[in-house]
Amino acid sequence: MSTESRTGQLEIEVKIRLTDRPAFTAKLPELGFRLVTPATLERNTLFDTKDGVLRARREILRIRRYGEKWKLTHKADAGASASSQHKVRVETETPVDDGQALSSIFERLGYWPMFVYEKFREEWTDGSGNLVLDSTPIGDFAELEGEHPWIDRTATNLGVAPAQYITASYARLFADWKETTKSAANNMTFEEVRAAS
Repeated sequence: MSTESRTGQLEIEVKIRLTDRPAFTAKLPELGFRLVTPATLERNTLFDTKDGVLRARREILRIRRYGEKWKLTHKADAGASASSQHKVRVETETPVDDGQALSSIFERLGYWPMFVYEKFREEWTDGSGNLVLDSTPIGDFAELEGEHPWIDRTATNLGVAPAQYITASYARLFADWKETTKSAANNMTFEEVRAAS
């Protein structure tokens, strides 16, 4: 679970690439996890200036639509508190009523949609931390978000070694996938990846 920091929530997480999602999912109830939200389409749009000011500062400005709900998120590096094994970022987010209107405001302020990524996301919790299962155009992933000890303990219980932790963003994973596959897709959306295959 997130902990408070001065400028927002401290997000601590790792991703795990899933090679056998059914087997992984079957373990969750045995470990005390319950399903909070069934698989729901999530569409994320990252904004930046045309010269990439936010990217240069390793910051993210994102509008997310999850089902029918919109959310605005800003993320920044946590600095010295970062872990070498876990991804640690300062996260500030808030629900918004109309993501499309907010997108228009951003564009008028000089922030443009730079990258779009989609996934079908399931949300699980054991009451101490959160686990999500993502079905993306480039494969299946899990994310563990919580305190450092909870992440490591839960990963061990799931049969995941620290060497399997991924701290890269979906944008970075997509860029690596494009380099490997030579795909012409520019966004990690189901339609664009399928059309470029």
